[in-house]
Amino acid sequence: MRPPEAPATPAAPFGRALCAMITPFTADGELDLDAAGAHAAGLVADGCDGLVLSGTTGESPTTTDAEKTALLRAVREAVGADVPLVAGVGSADTRHTIELARQAERASADGLLVVTPYYSRPPQPAVEAHFRRVADATGVPLMLYDIPGRTGTRIEPETLLRLADHPRIVAVKDCAYDLLGSTKVIGAGSLSYYSGCEELNLPLYAVGAAGYVSTVANVAPRQLRAVLDAFDAGDTAEAARLNRLTVPLAELMMSSGLPGTVTAKALLGAGPVREPLQPAGREAADGLRKAYEELLAATR
Repeated sequence: MRPPEAPATPAAPFGRALCAMITPFTADGELDLDAAGAHAAGLVADGCDGLVLSGTTGESPTTTDAEKTALLRAVREAVGADVPLVAGVGSADTRHTIELARQAERASADGLLVVTPYYSRPPQPAVEAHFRRVADATGVPLMLYDIPGRTGTRIEPETLLRLADHPRIVAVKDCAYDLLGSTKVIGAGSLSYYSGCEELNLPLYAVGAAGYVSTVANVAPRQLRAVLDAFDAGDTAEAARLNRLTVPLAELMMSSGLPGTVTAKALLGAGPVREPLQPAGREAADGLRKAYEELLAATR
């Protein structure tokens, strides 16, 4: 399946409510494709428009290329052809990223999540060249991932505006924490913005973003989507109220010192994390469970 050339909602090429899906493993650390398919199907049933696979939440740094392909194929089988699947293909190496992109295209990805090359900190002309090379390598649309806190390099707004002229660069997952810069690029109207930070889901949506790509959606997909639904219905006060209800869980999952992968798996019981990550301790897991149950009780 490919997004149509003239999508019904051009501003949201992969839907509004996307989950950055965890990758389940068996007790001995192997890929658990059955659990991945079941989790993906459950997320779609609970309101996710699309899924992002093999991102950081999906432990892409410690899964092999073959595992990434197997995961994409298993999830496609579980959710069918009509659910957009965006495959994380980013790496620090342009050649490897291109190979991952081609591999994802063969495995039926609808989009490619491409992060800024990390650690080497390339200057902006090199960042732009990297994304253009990847975009030229397949027929699949790209979502650029701007997360300088992890990569060490920003995709500057001016670079994004130049990249928007490429026909296959269509979206941005935004974790830059620059509301002014993001608003400027959104205002240009040529790239669809997706919040990658739960605390900015509603603020970015209010200034024209397409939606979000969320780790917290692994455990609270209905609650996060309800915020956008209320806003779209014109009830901004209700959107704000519902958003506030998600804050305690989102803060614990994403800002407590543990990676979102670890906290999501602690709540889901989706098998171990791969080293160098370590599982959440008992105290952290208990706190997460308490916040999760309080959110469920408040939104029933």
